[in-house]
Amino acid sequence: MNWTILFLAGIFEIFWAVGLKYSDGFTKLTPTIFTLITMVVSFYLLSLALKTLPIGTAYAVWVGIGTIGTVIAGIFLFNESMSLFRMISILSILLGIMGLKLTTS
Repeated sequence: MNWTILFLAGIFEIFWAVGLKYSDGFTKLTPTIFTLITMVVSFYLLSLALKTLPIGTAYAVWVGIGTIGTVIAGIFLFNESMSLFRMISILSILLGIMGLKLTTS
């Protein structure tokens, strides 16, 4: 269950990262409110997962999910580059997340 909570925390990290872009430096009210709410939810879910998961693994997985999701969101929402090297880098992060998950009891 804690891995599911951690995954959801990572999803909410993607939401707040994208929200930061839309908030335009916290100058737009609705995206700013969305960003702040999703930040709180993400950190709260991370804190729940940390009750039983090792901090190094949980934090790395949380950041990795957020990183991968934010890069993908940037490609689709903001027309960011989808170069081969970028995709290989994302795959490397994914493999690292999987490795950490597999080596954590």
